[in-house]
Amino acid sequence: MILKKLFLLFCLSLMFLTAFSQKKMPALFIKHLTGNFYTYVSYGRYKGEPTPANGMYLVTNKGVVLFDTPWEDQYYQPLLDSIRVRHHKRVIMCISTHYHKDRTGGLKYYASKGIETYTTCLTDSLCIIHQMPRAKYLIAKDTVFNIDGNIFQTYSPGAGHTLDNIVLWFPKEKILYGGCFIKSTEDDNLGFTGDGNIKQWAVSIHHVKEKFPNPKYIIVGHNDYADLHSIDHTLKMVNDYNETHK
Repeated sequence: MILKKLFLLFCLSLMFLTAFSQKKMPALFIKHLTGNFYTYVSYGRYKGEPTPANGMYLVTNKGVVLFDTPWEDQYYQPLLDSIRVRHHKRVIMCISTHYHKDRTGGLKYYASKGIETYTTCLTDSLCIIHQMPRAKYLIAKDTVFNIDGNIFQTYSPGAGHTLDNIVLWFPKEKILYGGCFIKSTEDDNLGFTGDGNIKQWAVSIHHVKEKFPNPKYIIVGHNDYADLHSIDHTLKMVNDYNETHK
């Protein structure tokens, strides 16, 4: 009986120590970008550490358009609440840029709130394979959206970080929303590449550079996005990787 109690006490202590050792996730953070555009940062765990993920949203007269969902479920409703308080509007639409959880995690939840959710057909097929939340509406090809006079387009440059990664371009503001396809200049490596194609990545980057030259803002998937050399920085890391892995 004593041994049983001691074992139970040991297990409880281990649980408390494990919970204590886990660093608390930071709060959701929203920052004004330009005009009616805002970026937001949520967090998930990568290699056991809280890691920031960038998303963006656009405020229109009809409502708010969200680009990618927060990483973890603890941020899904707080983002909607924060947008409602700050802008007195509801989110009406959400587009995810590839199938990983830091982009699609909230799709099912947001669809349940009456928000129109979108991914490409390729992203949807990967969501099915990897049992990730799926969007209600599918984008069959590169598409131009016009939401209350706010024009933007989706573009699939080819494989890179993942096979399905897309970028978004806002021509009036010259915003390139790159998601995880583009790495921050703070990054010194390509991060997780197990679902991508690093050999194709360089070609795909050149496609983006040619199609959307001279962006004023480049929003990367993780970490700081202020430095406009992020595309070239990503290209260099990709080329360096391919050179050392011939």
